[in-house]
Amino acid sequence: MSLYAIGDLHLHFQSPLKATAQKKDRVWKNHEETFKKNCARLLTPDDTLVLVGDHSWGRSLAECEADFRYIAQLPGRKILTRGNHDMFWDAAKTGQLNERFAGQLSFLQNNYFRYRDYALVGTKGYTFEGPFYLNARGRVIGWDERAEAHAKKLVERELQRLRLSFEAARADGCRRFILFLHYPPTNILEEDSAFTAMAEEYGAEQVIYAHCHGEARFHDSIQGEKNGIQYRLVSGDYLKWQPLKVLD
Repeated sequence: MSLYAIGDLHLHFQSPLKATAQKKDRVWKNHEETFKKNCARLLTPDDTLVLVGDHSWGRSLAECEADFRYIAQLPGRKILTRGNHDMFWDAAKTGQLNERFAGQLSFLQNNYFRYRDYALVGTKGYTFEGPFYLNARGRVIGWDERAEAHAKKLVERELQRLRLSFEAARADGCRRFILFLHYPPTNILEEDSAFTAMAEEYGAEQVIYAHCHGEARFHDSIQGEKNGIQYRLVSGDYLKWQPLKVLD
């Protein structure tokens, strides 16, 4: 029994929307089939796969039906977190999603799921991504302060949701945590953030995130060990569609 993670599948079996990168970048060519084959090779029915946001280009549940069928047919237990493109998912209605897809898919938001003696906690997260103003050498010399102020409000909302997840697990006696975010925990200007602080506050052992896809963005945030926590990027194209083993 192992725990795996990957993000940014951006499925589009029904939706007309499709990322530009998926049209131009070779790593996206037939990525659904590549990912399905990798899952069949690596995962067993006893494994758990956490899908870290941006599951579908569908704007509604109706437009995501084929995408969800594809995910449900993958081996093992599937846990989904919210991504910025997951328009089908109203955070306040996560309970309804878990009822509708009971036995097929589990949705992580304001709650937690157990994996052995770990609590799997998470939320979409958020980080300020600019616009940044660069000088002739490509160094950041400023940024849009109005956009930054708006980002701070979104960060605060996501922190509240994340704390609900941690506290629900802690109330049930959980003391070991793996944290899943869709957005990276820090932006390109930050060494620490409110999310890294919360991960340290609760003693999370790993922080798993996605969103940074496209080779130019693979190093936008923390990777490796910092203050006793392992930070790991699991965007699908970064992993070349092979789920990352998080825990044995």
